Amino acid sequence: MTFGTTLWVVILSYVVGSIPWGLLIGKFNGLDIRRHGSGNIGATNVRRVLGRDWGYACFALDFLKGLTAVQLSLRLANGSSGTVAGELAGLFAAAAVVAGHVFPFWLRFKGGKGVATSIGALVAIAFWPVICCLLAWVAMFYLSRYVSVASMAAAVTLPIAHLILKRGDAFGPTLVLLLALAALMIFCHRSNIRRLIQGTEHRFGQKERS
Repeated sequence: MTFGTTLWVVILSYVVGSIPWGLLIGKFNGLDIRRHGSGNIGATNVRRVLGRDWGYACFALDFLKGLTAVQLSLRLANGSSGTVAGELAGLFAAAAVVAGHVFPFWLRFKGGKGVATSIGALVAIAFWPVICCLLAWVAMFYLSRYVSVASMAAAVTLPIAHLILKRGDAFGPTLVLLLALAALMIFCHRSNIRRLIQGTEHRFGQKERS
C-alpha cells in the first residue's frame, strides 16, 4: 500500500466518520440533539430524546459509517483483507473513521462516543472479537441496565477477546488498534464514570430527572 493510498484511506474514512447522523436526525425532527438529554449526538441520546425507532436508526447509520469506511479502504488496497496491504488499509480506515465520529472538525471536535462506529469498522477486520464484544454488552446491560457500563465492558472485551482467540498471533497492529479504541471509548465515557460514582447516571428505562 503506497503512501498516497494510505493518505486517501485516512482522509476518506475520517470524512465518512464525521457525518453527524445523530445531529442530522435531531435537525430532521426540529431540534438540536446537543441541547437535549446528555447533549451527546450518539444513538443512546437520540433514543432517549426522540424515541426507540430514531435511536435504532442512528445506531444503524453510525454502524454503517464504520463498515463502509473499512470496505472502501479494502477496495482501494485491491479489495483483499488477507494481504498485508489490505489488513493495514482496514486498520487505518477503522482508526480514522472512529476518530472522525468522536472528533468531527465541523462540530468543533465534539462528536459521539464511537461505540456503534467502532463495531461497524471492526466487523470486517476482527469479526469474532466483535461478537464477543456484543455478547459482553448484552450481558452487562441486562445486569446493570446502564448503557454506559455495557459500552465500557464491551470496549474492554475487544482486546481481551482478540488475545484469547488469536493466542500466539495476537500481538500486532490489530491488537494495537483494539487497545487504542478501547482506551478511546473509556475516555469518551469519562462523564458517565463521574455520574456513576455520584449515583446520578441515567439508567435505561428510568425517567429523566426534572
